[in-house]
Amino acid sequence: MTDPNPTFNTERHVKYYLRCLKTFLPSAYTSSDSNRMLLAYLTLSGLDVLGVLQSKTTPEERQGYIDWIYHCQVPSGGFRGFPGTDFGSEKRNKDNEAWDPANVPATFFALVNLLILGDDLSRVKRRECLEWLPKVQRADGSFGELVGPEGSVGGPRDLRYCCCAAGIRYVLRGRNETGLEGVPDIDVLGFVSFIEACQTYDGGMAESPFCESHSGHTYCAVGALDFLRRTSNDLKSLPLLSAGSDRFEALITWLASRQTAQLEEPEEDEDDEQLEATQTGSLNDRVRGLPNVQPLEPDTISCAGFNGRCNKYADTCYSFWNGATLMMLDQYSVIDEVRNRRYLLEKTQHLVGGFGKGPGDPPDLLHSYFGMVSLAFQGEAGLNPVDPTMGSSERTVRHLESLPWQS
Repeated sequence: MTDPNPTFNTERHVKYYLRCLKTFLPSAYTSSDSNRMLLAYLTLSGLDVLGVLQSKTTPEERQGYIDWIYHCQVPSGGFRGFPGTDFGSEKRNKDNEAWDPANVPATFFALVNLLILGDDLSRVKRRECLEWLPKVQRADGSFGELVGPEGSVGGPRDLRYCCCAAGIRYVLRGRNETGLEGVPDIDVLGFVSFIEACQTYDGGMAESPFCESHSGHTYCAVGALDFLRRTSNDLKSLPLLSAGSDRFEALITWLASRQTAQLEEPEEDEDDEQLEATQTGSLNDRVRGLPNVQPLEPDTISCAGFNGRCNKYADTCYSFWNGATLMMLDQYSVIDEVRNRRYLLEKTQHLVGGFGKGPGDPPDLLHSYFGMVSLAFQGEAGLNPVDPTMGSSERTVRHLESLPWQS
């Protein structure tokens, strides 16, 4: 019998994040060492959303985290993902700097980490970073990951880089551009054009034009546009963000259809047609006419998570990618919040704290953070409100807005 009111185990989640912050991570994270800035974001922001970052860390510890982040700053602008490629000021020169590069995702997460920790960004090489950013943009408006040898742009055309680039611009350029005289901006119109070209026939957004729609990339597309419109009134009426437009309505329909009761791989003897019948949305349409299958009443479905693509199983992190996108578009009400909550708390919340990818999976930082933030969107007790575009607490965004160039 299922619990009529499953519980978010706050104390265990706090302990999980503190273990991740203050002890060695499991060996499975070794391959992610170059993404240490992202791991720091997931950990620090997790404790911040839980409301315990200040009480569970000392001022000296937080200053140590800030100093480590600044150690990852590249002299010519931007941040590394970890200090492993740092040549140092004596050995770094124009001939080898391409092998010690800043990269776009690490720069965005470094800035957010500093804001979470309460830093005023006074040590950020703001001008240099904003001069570097247009160099990572291609002629078609897309962004790569880094500047390579001879000024080449490294990394694929990918909406993930686009979202991080727009976030960097939002954080550092601000609304009044104080102190940035002569610093070139990115090609905003080309950027918007590239993003719009990533919308597919079914309404979702793909990694790049003519690819398959995917919830993670959909979040990045809408997030990038939301970062842009926060600093420009000219971009507030983009069709993709405007209720009533064909682009907008197709996008909302696609996002709503990502909620599913298909939670995990079926047993070998489970009837495929019966399993398919549990997909939410067109539930009864799927079972009409099938032999020996009765239409299921909605009340028989206790849990419904989200997938990232059509015909896939639910995955904890997609409760965030889809939910945050709907939050940015002011359409969160189209989903079933109760069944999403039950999926997260009954199926993927782990006994030791954190969340796994799916039922029975061990917790990991990415799924733990995004599962928890999905619950924060729904007003879960004990969690601070989260800004869906920044992916961090509203307190962090208020701190950003207090900086001189944001007012």
